Amino acid sequence: MSAPVAAIDCGTNSIRLLIARRDEATGTLVDLERRLEMVRLGLGVDRTGRFDPVAVERTLEAARGYRELVDRHGVDPRDIRFVATSATRDAANRDVFIDGIREILGVTPEVITGQEEAALSFRGAVSTIADLPDGPRLVVDIGGGSTELVLGEETPTHRISLDIGSVRLTERHLLSDPPTDAEIAGALADVDAMLDRAAAEVPLERPAVLVGVAGTVTTVTAVASGIRDYRPDVTHGARLEVEQVLATCRALLAETREERAGHQVIHPGRLDVIGAGALIWARIVERIAAAAGITSTRTSEHDILDGIALDLLDQVS
Repeated sequence: MSAPVAAIDCGTNSIRLLIARRDEATGTLVDLERRLEMVRLGLGVDRTGRFDPVAVERTLEAARGYRELVDRHGVDPRDIRFVATSATRDAANRDVFIDGIREILGVTPEVITGQEEAALSFRGAVSTIADLPDGPRLVVDIGGGSTELVLGEETPTHRISLDIGSVRLTERHLLSDPPTDAEIAGALADVDAMLDRAAAEVPLERPAVLVGVAGTVTTVTAVASGIRDYRPDVTHGARLEVEQVLATCRALLAETREERAGHQVIHPGRLDVIGAGALIWARIVERIAAAAGITSTRTSEHDILDGIALDLLDQVS
């Protein structure tokens, strides 16, 4: 076994930690810790262009807990990588957050580009599902602030990062509970405009398989699967028919927050934004089904966090 590394992914809605080793016999990751905290770091960033001080403190408090876990597993500080994505790219006062993380963890957060985010998500997703069909894979990572589309087989050939995400779209459009028809129409117009841009850069007619990653897709998959308690062993690698995905997304978008809370598999920190995430996922699935003729989707529980860890292990081995 290799020495442990610590990967931290801090997005618009959540901060996640993976402490892992590499199994030298198989080349796969062996999880030692996998944690998630819903901190909503990107609260209001789309509107104000700045981090909210309370949201920053929530995130720093989560980082203090992660520091304890990193120390407990004996991770060398040089083997920690902290990646910050959409919200941090957009916030004018990001230095307050970056300085706080540096003080707590002893590492400087990397504010990566959407292109880098896309490549890391692709690696994490395709390395963990053994029975994907041959041919191009389109990996879709729906975050709180941005959505990445990455096409390739073993490595990416086309990628794009779009400024649509579950938190951003909720704050812009879906203000009612449940959202009104007019709000939904405004959100769909934003998503369609972004997907038109994506189609100009990524050949959406080429995928042999569509793989969705991150919290929106795994949550939709859990609801569609009918499981009562969230089980990654059920959602990871799951195959859903296109119509099943679309029906589940439509239902989540139409529900009130209270009705969504009745689904035990939905994390409380996603209740107010899962409708927007479902809208984005449904629109992407519709576009790819029409362009590429796919009839089902696949779900991966592994994404940018795993890509960061694998990249780290490549560097230290």
